[in-house]
Amino acid sequence: MNFKQPISVLVLVHTPDLQVLLLERTDFNDAWQSVTGSREGSEALLDTARREVGEETGIARDVGILRDWAYSSDFEIYEIWRHRYAPGVTVNTEHVFSLEVPGPLAVTLSPREHRQYRWLPWQQAAELVFSPSNAEAIRMLPQRMGN
Repeated sequence: MNFKQPISVLVLVHTPDLQVLLLERTDFNDAWQSVTGSREGSEALLDTARREVGEETGIARDVGILRDWAYSSDFEIYEIWRHRYAPGVTVNTEHVFSLEVPGPLAVTLSPREHRQYRWLPWQQAAELVFSPSNAEAIRMLPQRMGN
């Protein structure tokens, strides 16, 4: 079995006025989140971020400005997903990126991963996401974008 790496990206897709795209997971009821995903092989984290945005939203690689925040945090992997990792792996390191798009875009979801999406002002998005590290990153967005 190929286990997931405990190294992932979190990509905040947002507009210039800080509306944030959220995706609802299919495998965890009422679980809203930003784009996330694990690194594959030895790919650069920037490439992981680009790949995950494309896979989860269909947003083209050349749309918007992708920024590496050079910021990461560790979190305990939820029990529901631990089987995807090697035995004994319980902590994931998540690297934060943001993708600024011109405005709220229609996205093409991966139906096996997400059931719906919505664009929300950053304050509401931070309250809705289930992951504390996702909420923390969204709350950092205004400062990171100079607002």
